[in-house]
Amino acid sequence: MTKLLGVIAIAAVAFAVAPAQAAKHAMGGCSSANLEHTETAIEAMPDGDGKMVAQKEIAAAQDSMLNGKMGACGMHLNKAMHATMGK
Repeated sequence: MTKLLGVIAIAAVAFAVAPAQAAKHAMGGCSSANLEHTETAIEAMPDGDGKMVAQKEIAAAQDSMLNGKMGACGMHLNKAMHATMGK
């Protein structure tokens, strides 16, 4: 029961701080379409640290998706989206 409450609390915090861009994505979370959309945004970024971070996160998201780890995929995809908006 305690673990469930912890998971709910973490989910509530994640939804509260999610960027506006994430809301534009389809409700699929970690999906091929969302990965493709984020990859397109990364390609449009200027070279630099932010782009390198986003590329690493999108690669980790793809790896997680291929291994069936959808929670980890969503986490990495969210980090990649944050990186595209930050710099």
